[in-house]
Amino acid sequence: MTNYLIKNGTIINEGIRVIADLLIENGRIKKIGVDLNADREVQVIDAEGKLVLPGMIDDQVHFREPGLTHKGDIASESKAAVAGGITSFIEQPNTIPNAVSQEILEQKYQRADEVSFANYSFMMGGTNNNLDEVLKTNPRNVAGIKLFLGSSTGNMLVDDQEVLEKIFSSTSMLIAVHAEDEATIRENMAAHVEKYGDDIPVSCHPAIRSAEACYLSSSKAIELAKKTGARLHVFHVSTAKETELFRNDIPLKDKKITAEVCVHHLWFSDKDYESKGNFIKWNPAVKSAADREGLWKALLDDRIDVIATDHAPHTLEEKSKPYGQAPSGGPLVQHALIALLEAAREGKITVEKIVEKTAHNPATLFQIEKRGYLREGYHADIVIVDPEVDWSVDKSNVLYKCGWSPFEGTNFHSKVIHTFVNGSLVYSNGKLSDTHAGQRLLFDR
Repeated sequence: MTNYLIKNGTIINEGIRVIADLLIENGRIKKIGVDLNADREVQVIDAEGKLVLPGMIDDQVHFREPGLTHKGDIASESKAAVAGGITSFIEQPNTIPNAVSQEILEQKYQRADEVSFANYSFMMGGTNNNLDEVLKTNPRNVAGIKLFLGSSTGNMLVDDQEVLEKIFSSTSMLIAVHAEDEATIRENMAAHVEKYGDDIPVSCHPAIRSAEACYLSSSKAIELAKKTGARLHVFHVSTAKETELFRNDIPLKDKKITAEVCVHHLWFSDKDYESKGNFIKWNPAVKSAADREGLWKALLDDRIDVIATDHAPHTLEEKSKPYGQAPSGGPLVQHALIALLEAAREGKITVEKIVEKTAHNPATLFQIEKRGYLREGYHADIVIVDPEVDWSVDKSNVLYKCGWSPFEGTNFHSKVIHTFVNGSLVYSNGKLSDTHAGQRLLFDR
């Protein structure tokens, strides 16, 4: 394979910013230093004035394969991911069929091995009646167990308290949860149907899938994790109140209960429903500006541990339906890192903190083997960003199979120009290679 020497880039890693060179040999980071020379033939990339970052590890995506490939598939969405600087992803089990048996789970891995441009892992799905299958999951090569405590795309709701307690008390694997209280949501929906009939405005979404529904479910899951000693990771925290449930007084590696926030909850607020409509309809809902402010605060003070996307594409036709029929979710992997860098430009967060929350912490939290850091001997999953490029998102430059983005019309001021996955240059200056460089993630556990 081709070896590379990245020269004079601004390397941002482990809280340090330094202008240096980085040598890639045989898919690994061979050396980081000043004025490096290679022992063998290399392709030199001049990164002067550019940011050199570890690739983003996205711990929550829905790539829609199998069964929903009219919306997206592993090949199409992993292409969009690497174009956006995401070099590894963890995909969720609510495909068709649901990944709730070891056989179906392994079929997804086999497919990714054939077609993925990024590194991959797939979560095993828990249901009300598949505990035996859940307990067969191999912690060495599967990211974790996913439980839906509120119904969402895929109808995998786990609402049997006895089953939940058995899962929490029976596995040492990380359990990731979608936490929204189903009874509260149904009650809220019934009230809105009574008021509006079939014409519920999308602006009511955060009142239906309310802050109360989120807090009630998250707090119950955390209570159960404390009772059983389970390793719990709460996906897509969306309210300021929920952030009070998490701690920042111990190192991440010692936490038994961790939290994730998604880019859309950091970027949008309920004011945006007027202009964006169903295109920002997610579960959990985008909520108030005060909630958004609380999420930023918890992210910066380390109560929230990682930033992810919850990338979940639907077609334009599906999203254009009335609120009650339009599915929740949207595509984000191509624009997540750039949106975060825009926030850094606005002074909301440092680039060092972005790297921590999108690369270092996911690697630590999931115990991913030799990824998430720019360290000698680690896999060369690397992103080079030009921090001074003005461009706008529109349909002509969107790579998602669904063909749209909630960021359409947004102006950004930085751009991913090169992405390496396992030392392969899979994306360069707007062009994708045809190399399926992704590998199955392995875990130090």
